[in-house]
Amino acid sequence: MSSVRVHRVVEGPAAGPVVVFSNSIGSDHRMWEPQVAPLTERGFRVVRYDTRGHGSSPVPPGPYDLADLGGDVLGLLDDLGVERAHFVGLSLGGMTGMWLGAHAAQRLSSLTLCCTSALLGPPEMWADRARLVRAEGTGTVAEASVGRWVTPDFAQAHPDQIAYLREMVAGQPDEGYAGCCEVIERMDLTGDLPKISVPTLVIAGADDPSTPAEPHGRVIADGIPGARLEVVASAAHLGSYEQPDEFTRLILARITEEQ
Repeated sequence: MSSVRVHRVVEGPAAGPVVVFSNSIGSDHRMWEPQVAPLTERGFRVVRYDTRGHGSSPVPPGPYDLADLGGDVLGLLDDLGVERAHFVGLSLGGMTGMWLGAHAAQRLSSLTLCCTSALLGPPEMWADRARLVRAEGTGTVAEASVGRWVTPDFAQAHPDQIAYLREMVAGQPDEGYAGCCEVIERMDLTGDLPKISVPTLVIAGADDPSTPAEPHGRVIADGIPGARLEVVASAAHLGSYEQPDEFTRLILARITEEQ
């Protein structure tokens, strides 16, 4: 495991309980913008970071492993002098959260795992996507990615936000995106789920084509002792962005339960 110093944005009261937000593949810390004000207004210190290879974080030479992504979070907590934090991750961010829950539970107060999977195959799909991005750039996957992120109704109603999300994907570093594709290609967290003792909430989008609640959310919730699954209506893969009020309500309910 090797860690890098990831880009972070820290907001909210200095003495507040810390909530760390981890982005999906192809996005960066901006995907969590809808959650910032509701949490900081409740007294939480919100830490959003860019996963390695994304946004303004470094793009170290690969290959990357999920342990590297988890190590980056532990380094972030150490940098900030934070002993324990609530962790909220979506998709790849949720995978990072599961690794932390299994290997660094002492650093976590709670886990909220959004629109994610413990085993997201087939591996060839991720290998093919990594090759495509290395050859032609992240712009080649932007439209398809956003098509999975939000429902058609949302896309039709919010063309400006769709353009913003497409630009977000297309702006990610090619090698960083490809390296994280290979993390997912090799990932299998199913055996780690029973080891996670951190209080955990799993949130799925009812219309998520990438990590549908059945089986992905259900497998995680059934595998982690004491975890529960919530399914949010009219939400695709980037459910926290498409249905921010309901995702934020659920996140707040989880983290305030542990105060």
